Amino acid sequence: MKQEIRILGVDDMPFTFDDEHVGVVGVVMRGNHYIEGVLHTDIEVDGTDATERLIELITSSRHAGQLRAVMVDGGALGGFNVVDGQRLHQATNIPTMTVTANEPDREALVAALKQHFDDWRHRWDIMQKGELCRVPLRYPLYVKPFGLTLEEATEMIKLSIMRGALPEPLRVAHLIATGIKTGESYGRR
Repeated sequence: MKQEIRILGVDDMPFTFDDEHVGVVGVVMRGNHYIEGVLHTDIEVDGTDATERLIELITSSRHAGQLRAVMVDGGALGGFNVVDGQRLHQATNIPTMTVTANEPDREALVAALKQHFDDWRHRWDIMQKGELCRVPLRYPLYVKPFGLTLEEATEMIKLSIMRGALPEPLRVAHLIATGIKTGESYGRR
């Protein structure tokens, strides 16, 4: 695998549940060190449009033909606007993975979905697609790969980490999203 593989990292901006929409930032990076582009779209807070909006964002981008992977920060954006990694991969023909630092609490997720959404089962069904795997690194990550093997996803993650725990495309997407929304960015581990 090339060291300068082009990866799109996707994260949402900070929001409150009083907001109707939330911005989503995508950062195209070569490996872990060179930013090639920044993308932006909006989705509904707790809506159902995240997957379609990401498909539109990616397929309309001039970077689409060069992307070798999409990394989404977690399985949902803007609250519980669940990202269907399988559909995203199929529609873009780009390997996709959701990446999170913490193992999701299945019981807590189901309880929250049941409490807040009439369509909770549909959202939960989307969240169940793919296999959540622990990637053993200095700081473990949990990944759901779509259109690539766990070994390929692990190699991409390792190539895209500069220091710390998060792949650079996700870390930089988070910094840009936070900076745009709050006026100043702050990092995570």
